[in-house]
Amino acid sequence: MLRRIPPCLRQSILTSFSASAPHCGVHLPEPGLSPPHALLQQWRLCSSAASPDSPPPSPPPPSPPKVPPLTGGRSTVSSLNPSEVAKFAAIAETWWDSEGPFKPLHLMNPTRLSFIRSTLCRHFRKDPFSSKPLEGLKVIDVGCGGGILSEPLARMGATVTAIDAVDKNIKIASVHAASDPSTASIEYCCTTAEDLVKENKQFDAVISLEVIEHVADPLGFCESLSALTVPNGATVISTINRSMRAYATAIVAAEYILNWLPKGTHHWSKLVTPEELVLILERASISVQEMAGFVYNPLRGEWSLSDDISVNYIAYGIKKVETPSVEPQSHV
Repeated sequence: MLRRIPPCLRQSILTSFSASAPHCGVHLPEPGLSPPHALLQQWRLCSSAASPDSPPPSPPPPSPPKVPPLTGGRSTVSSLNPSEVAKFAAIAETWWDSEGPFKPLHLMNPTRLSFIRSTLCRHFRKDPFSSKPLEGLKVIDVGCGGGILSEPLARMGATVTAIDAVDKNIKIASVHAASDPSTASIEYCCTTAEDLVKENKQFDAVISLEVIEHVADPLGFCESLSALTVPNGATVISTINRSMRAYATAIVAAEYILNWLPKGTHHWSKLVTPEELVLILERASISVQEMAGFVYNPLRGEWSLSDDISVNYIAYGIKKVETPSVEPQSHV
């Protein structure tokens, strides 16, 4: 299921928050920080079930992140977070272990690809039922990890460039892709989006899944993604909502009860709400068109698309075409 973003809602978000924003910075909205009593009770139940030997961290106080106003130019400061890079470098060897730390991503991958196939085929007027629906498209996977998304994108016919800041990830991804002729053409590179912007690289579609919650500067990161996208091109981002329900499920349950992820993988204060993401992307010249949530069925062990974006969600946007300003002619 896809949740379309009506123009009136997008404009309402932008208007209501820009009007009250001070010149020195902008406080982003945070509707998820005041959860309903039901969600608060759910969080307490999950918290009490966690092991006393390794209690989950308490959620931080509701202090929204500050985002500087756009100045019209692209960010030149790297959004790389060294501690996050080190964290994923330590478990890089487990990328292709479907029962390892990245098991949730392996399970979620078919659903993520379903959203990407649907939105990109509609955007570029491709046949989603073709054996190679993305043929002819230049796609970049930003924060590719071990290549678990890059490889199926290549099999769908896309010309794939995949980048990651962790050198171990790139080496593992390259070796794995080389074993299959249909993925051997993927161009893997240990670099950042900001560095590719300096090289004036551009792509038809820019995809970055489960990355924005790990960067130091979400706005600067999205500006780089925008700069990598051709005018009228597509951008796809997935992340986790900053809500108490997400804290209960994606952090307490996934990291401390079920041990699906290493403890400390996600920091609740770094998560981004859908409203914040719409605002950030709008400032980066990307207009969000659709959103969908991911929901997990524990009985079937499968993820599916939903209109529930309270925990995991994915967004698709279009890079705006910048119209050159026309100086008024002086009449003598």
